[in-house]
Amino acid sequence: MEPPPQIVVDGVRKVYETPSGPVEAVARASFTIRRREFVSILGPSGCGKSTLLMMIAGLDPASEGSITVDGAPVTGPRPEFGLVFQDATLLPWKSALENVLFPIRMMRREVAPARERAMRLLDFVGLGGFEGKKPHQLSGGMRQRVAICRALVHDPELLLMDEPFSALDAITRDEMNVALMDIWDAYHKTGVFITHSIREAVFLSDRVLVMAKRPSTVVADVTIPFPRPRDMSIQEDPEFNRICGELRARIEEGYARAGEARGPRRSLKAFA
Repeated sequence: MEPPPQIVVDGVRKVYETPSGPVEAVARASFTIRRREFVSILGPSGCGKSTLLMMIAGLDPASEGSITVDGAPVTGPRPEFGLVFQDATLLPWKSALENVLFPIRMMRREVAPARERAMRLLDFVGLGGFEGKKPHQLSGGMRQRVAICRALVHDPELLLMDEPFSALDAITRDEMNVALMDIWDAYHKTGVFITHSIREAVFLSDRVLVMAKRPSTVVADVTIPFPRPRDMSIQEDPEFNRICGELRARIEEGYARAGEARGPRRSLKAFA
């Protein structure tokens, strides 16, 4: 018998009250994620995907519907969640090592046992020898590696990532995708990854959930068939490009269903 899903999102809706009236960020979302599965939530900027992640993380309550993790309702942040934001949000006066250890101190856990794990994580992501550097002495990609190590140092069950590479240049972003793939192969967490990059989603994921323009819902759930481990050469595979085209078409269909006035649809031949 297949084990029950680890994450269950059931009929979740989010409405923000503003001075000009209510704003619906997420119209309705329902999906499940299995343990140790890497799922990307893909959609255009402003479609509500980050809002959905914050609700899964327990940082923003749902207006309607329910979210459960391991059968328990999510009512706030949990120690078994690790979160990586768009910006590395490192403490500028602390070293890379001390930034990684910061969650341990906040949870009032013993620091000494976690220090060895923190050093192993930094070494694993290519930052061995940089543990004493302050954030201003590190590149953008290095800072995001520190942020990922910080999210993993307390050995969480879930790793939740909100467009962590969106501010990086294309070359560094590719390097970070490979680094995250290596981390995933080594640590096997359950992952939810927010992105507006179709190719990034296909490269990293076991499944891709597609959201259309706000107020949005999940309009497609696409399984990625490529085995792990993967490297960047997979992006030259015709099947990879076919899936990218399919995902773009699903986003376009979601726009049409939302009643948006669109120009001529872009040909999918570019992704074949």
